[in-house]
Amino acid sequence: MKSIAIFALASCAIGAIAQAQSSGWPPSPDHLTINIWPGVAPGEAPNQPPEANTSTPKQNVAGRSVYILAHVSQPTLTLYKPKRDDSGAAVVVFPGGGYNILAIDLEGTEVCDWLNSIGVNCVLLKYRVPGTGPYPKSPAALQDAQRAVGLVRLHAAEWKIDPNRIGVLGFSAGGHLAAAISTHFDQRLYDPIDAADKLSCRPDFAVVIYPGYLALADKNFAANADINPTDKTPPTFIVQAEDDPVHVENATEYFLQLKNAKVPAELHVFAQGGHGYGLRKTALPVTSWTYLAETWLQTIKVIPPGAP
Repeated sequence: MKSIAIFALASCAIGAIAQAQSSGWPPSPDHLTINIWPGVAPGEAPNQPPEANTSTPKQNVAGRSVYILAHVSQPTLTLYKPKRDDSGAAVVVFPGGGYNILAIDLEGTEVCDWLNSIGVNCVLLKYRVPGTGPYPKSPAALQDAQRAVGLVRLHAAEWKIDPNRIGVLGFSAGGHLAAAISTHFDQRLYDPIDAADKLSCRPDFAVVIYPGYLALADKNFAANADINPTDKTPPTFIVQAEDDPVHVENATEYFLQLKNAKVPAELHVFAQGGHGYGLRKTALPVTSWTYLAETWLQTIKVIPPGAP
């Protein structure tokens, strides 16, 4: 599909890079990291290529490099806890990258820094890539997401997290993954393993940033029928730029699906911004979307008013 090709190119174009910095990758030893699957992940062939930073120095985002993680076959969760004013809420973060790579700092660790700054626990999911989505093309990434949310609920008391305030946040392909788990939570896509798989993997809220795969270019940007919201889909916050090469219809069509399903949803469309900016500030208003998201989290009572 032409839109998917553009999407993959846009995701790769964010790249460039140097070594991980303080908020970069890999995580420092003071962050808890766990494998989400015991042994080999479902359907994963053994002896896969090792993970690698495939960044190049050719491009960057907002004057800074991006850590591009490739060849992920052993998915993990990394917990980032607020240093103060912990609200007890948590967000599982899905970096983007066209289901081929993960922009693990731009759309991962830097997001955790922001969430921690407003008192929200961040659980960064390093899900399987390349070629693992979108569902149902492959179940792998959605399997990882379902398992991840179940694990966060299983460890909620231990990690001092409210099991009724666990959301998801994704960018680009990760935005699609956030929508996918918001609409595919009734049944696991894998055989249950332990107590985590007996708990709900439905997010309590979702944040979807410049998503792909939610509108189909080869069908005149019709909504993706594999993402079918119901009144059980969680409240959702959506951001995209009109000039996004992945196409703003991914946001607008999903919003209309949510509206028709009577799901509380908030949509912000900006004139300019393109794709792959993460949280990095530029002169364009779209890069201040975090302030809007923080207000929305207060409005739906995930975090208290006047959160830090």
